[in-house]
Amino acid sequence: MLEIDGSKRSGSGTILRLSIALAAILGQPLHIFNIRRKRTQPGLRPQHLEAVLTAAKLCNAEIKGANLGSRELWFTPQEIKGGHVRAEIGTAGSIPMLLLTILPICALAKHSVQVHVVRGGTDVRHSPTINYIDSILLEMLNGMGLHASLTIHKYGYYPKGMGEVTLEVQPCPRLNPLCLREFGALEELRGISICTFLADRRVAERQANAANRYLSARGHKAEIQIINDTSNPLQKGSSLVLWAKTSSGALLGGDAIGELRKSSEVVGREAAENLFKEVDSRATLDVHLADMLIPYIALADGSSSYLMRKVTEHLETNIWLTQRILNVKFEVSKTNGLYKIEKKEH
Repeated sequence: MLEIDGSKRSGSGTILRLSIALAAILGQPLHIFNIRRKRTQPGLRPQHLEAVLTAAKLCNAEIKGANLGSRELWFTPQEIKGGHVRAEIGTAGSIPMLLLTILPICALAKHSVQVHVVRGGTDVRHSPTINYIDSILLEMLNGMGLHASLTIHKYGYYPKGMGEVTLEVQPCPRLNPLCLREFGALEELRGISICTFLADRRVAERQANAANRYLSARGHKAEIQIINDTSNPLQKGSSLVLWAKTSSGALLGGDAIGELRKSSEVVGREAAENLFKEVDSRATLDVHLADMLIPYIALADGSSSYLMRKVTEHLETNIWLTQRILNVKFEVSKTNGLYKIEKKEH
């Protein structure tokens, strides 16, 4: 049985999400304790609980301790078969975080998987936006051989949520390694600016314009798609995601969400700042994508390597956990002001 102390390293939901995914993939029982111990509200919150329950459906797992607030959980998986699964968060809890839990499991299913997630947050704090997942994470995973698509039915924001998406994943018996050793030449700068029931205030346009003002002052201009969304009459909100692609295959993103008393111009500038500091560093993955890809790189055949501008707590946690559970070896070294993350081949 895998024994994981959830208070180690980041002490966050990252440990829970990745432990569940890797246990399901290996078909090994998991006992995790001290769940989210370092958080202000420790234990399972609604989004974490639903992620566990959805993962259990995908692999017909037996679970014990799956209750709100629980700090200890037993998860005994069986075969990952695939098929149709429904998940319901019931709050503005993060749909992207739920997807990060189940996507590696879906990839190793015998048959294609369709996960329909309802009543959650697509664009909320402390989480990547749903368009970051769609346009950046899934784009990079497609190049690694994992074919997944995302349909956004309703955008959902804090505090009501009510977002709805469908994730479809094709079986992926083999993941390709990822080798991104140099930045290359900048080839594409794009983005998606979305607002829900805020078209009268030109929120999406103002976010995009503010982002491009910031970027143009630094010699760049992004082609940003404007979406005036009307999918969710119960919850207004907005977000902006930007990304850059280079000739070497590097992919870097930056996003930001709208909030009460936060102007559209601030959202636009924030997303542009987040992207520019990645591009300016000449890394090959942004700091968030770099940690999200760790489990896929760990599962991929052969060695992988990429460059990032700083080592985050989430990256360190994901490396620690995958090394412990999957018996793989990562090396982190500094080169020319960047950090090289390398998975060694056995």
